[in-house]
Amino acid sequence: WPHVLLMLGDQVYADDLSPALERMTRERDTETSAPPDELADFEEYALAYQEAWSDPGIRWLLSTISTSMIFDDHEISAEWKISQAWVEEMRAKDWYAERIAGGLSAYWVYQHLGNLSPDELEHNALVRRVLDADSAGSALRELALEVDRSGESRWSFQRDLGRTRLLMLDSRAGRQLAPGERRMVGEGEWEWIERQASGDFDHLLLASSVPFILADGLHYTEAWNEAICDGAWGSRAAAVAERMRRSAASDHWASFQRSFNDLTRLLEELATGERGEPPASIVMLSGDVHHCYLAEVGFRPRRDGARGPQARWRPQAARSPVWQAVCSAFRKELDGGEQRAMAAINSPAGGVMGRTLAASAGLEHPSIGWRILDGPHYENHVATLELAGREARVRFETPSGSDWRDPRLRLTFERQLATESEAHARA
Repeated sequence: WPHVLLMLGDQVYADDLSPALERMTRERDTETSAPPDELADFEEYALAYQEAWSDPGIRWLLSTISTSMIFDDHEISAEWKISQAWVEEMRAKDWYAERIAGGLSAYWVYQHLGNLSPDELEHNALVRRVLDADSAGSALRELALEVDRSGESRWSFQRDLGRTRLLMLDSRAGRQLAPGERRMVGEGEWEWIERQASGDFDHLLLASSVPFILADGLHYTEAWNEAICDGAWGSRAAAVAERMRRSAASDHWASFQRSFNDLTRLLEELATGERGEPPASIVMLSGDVHHCYLAEVGFRPRRDGARGPQARWRPQAARSPVWQAVCSAFRKELDGGEQRAMAAINSPAGGVMGRTLAASAGLEHPSIGWRILDGPHYENHVATLELAGREARVRFETPSGSDWRDPRLRLTFERQLATESEAHARA
């Protein structure tokens, strides 16, 4: 079985530099109004990638294990595409075009090309466009600016690992942000995702840099915030909610309810066999939130087409277990205040508060339910998903408590996600 390393965003930070990189950016000899402590162009991004991946241990790791990657916000900025107001504010800055051109061009070179198979590299239209150009740098720059202006993602990809399909979703660059019409991905890309998710697989892995499923308190609070931003409580409240959206980084799938509902419909159709033979497991993989947890997803009974007293609820015949595994691996440690705030919103009381807020904005319950089985855990972790035939197991380990001179991984939790016998029983 192949070993694959998944890196789900923030491989480099354009807006929070190491001391060495910050000394370099503060000594620029070019005229730019870009912030002196942030990356400005492709050359500086190249130095950031060199710094991130030049450590001998990292070089060895990337040379021995196949790696698939996707970006998240910090490859550009902490609030990258969190809202339309943010985009308009940033595009008004004279240095932003060079930042987005450099950031997306560097991503294409240092991350995305490695996601493509040799056959895809041979026939990919964007690769041919760059290779055939008189100036590859100019062609890449034009491509990056074109993608940013159009809002049409070019970065989602699928990869087959034996009889397992990995579907990596760009949940950042392709966002549609018009108030009232927000989508995590555009309609055209969503149609591509639906096609790629349908098929005869042992396991389906759906990866997104930001979590699909959050603890109840955070999910319902973000859904409420989006509704208020869209005017559920009037224009004044919408302006306040917009500021809250940005200050609280409310930009997970829950805060893009149209896309979240598309996702829940897709999960239901896949798990119940409406799109072909259900896989032995559907596992959603995400990072971003600076802690880790495992959630189990279930489907609510569905009402048939009748109305009134004749209406009947019928159970969902899900034949695939559905999970959300979140691991923010090597990342900034949350301070005490941040951990307490996260623990409060993730608590049962936080869930009650979130559901109350959502109801006050007229939001309905989603068509799926979920529960956090393990976590949240706030230490650095490494998560391993093991797939063998139609069996699946996940393991979370932390180096917390070990000496840096002799680092060891300690098991935090592990859980069987699918077994051969369960797969036969569900079938």
